[in-house]
Amino acid sequence: MLGNFIREQRKRRLIRQQELASELGVSRATYVQIELGRRELKVSEARKLAEVFNMSLEDFLNEKEQPSPDIEIKKSGKKKPVKKHNIRISVPQEKVEKFKQVLLYVLAQVGAQPNIGQTVLYKILYFIDFDYYEKYEEQLVGAKYIKNTYGPSPIMFAKIIEELEEENKIKEVKAKFHNYDQVKYLVNSKELDISSLSSKELEHINWEIRRLGCMTATQISELSHIDTPWVVAEDREQLEYEHVFYRPRLTSVREYEEL
Repeated sequence: MLGNFIREQRKRRLIRQQELASELGVSRATYVQIELGRRELKVSEARKLAEVFNMSLEDFLNEKEQPSPDIEIKKSGKKKPVKKHNIRISVPQEKVEKFKQVLLYVLAQVGAQPNIGQTVLYKILYFIDFDYYEKYEEQLVGAKYIKNTYGPSPIMFAKIIEELEEENKIKEVKAKFHNYDQVKYLVNSKELDISSLSSKELEHINWEIRRLGCMTATQISELSHIDTPWVVAEDREQLEYEHVFYRPRLTSVREYEEL
């Protein structure tokens, strides 16, 4: 399928979807439909993509794979102007202090509720991060999450909890909810530092808390299990933020324009 070929060529060259959408003069949502094979390319669009991928139109339409170009960096006193794409590698930048502030804020809002054990907390943090990325194409915390049996799990969670306990900012307690054992974390102080969070980020976090804060572990796990980043990942593999743009309607939080 030509859409798959386009996606592979884009990834090989580390080009963002938005960049190719701009080259074609279409929206990001429309471009995604091209990669999914739900929208046919116009001849002018095919020519443009072939040019961007440094291919002939014939090779492009026949999905003829091109060898990866060798990259050489030359040092000289004279610089030549080079047209280059902005590169975004899909590896989140972990912001430990920001993660702490988000975690403490969530715990201060709903941590004492009987349903908020570790499993629910994992998923709330996941949706805060991945939903924000889908909405704004920016990372809020940008933490790394892996695929576990019960849903996405933040890799650095245990380390952050350990540090917060050492700083006497939280305490771990054991509790039961519907006869199930669970681990809970309670905030020791009402004074929270949220200086690294913008008003837009806080609004988003509050929105997630309102819609997810009353869910049980089973409910929120089932929701995460139909989300594309979790579905396409292998067991114990890191989830990719870019996959939010292929979400089903039930988990997508962005309004895409109709085609």
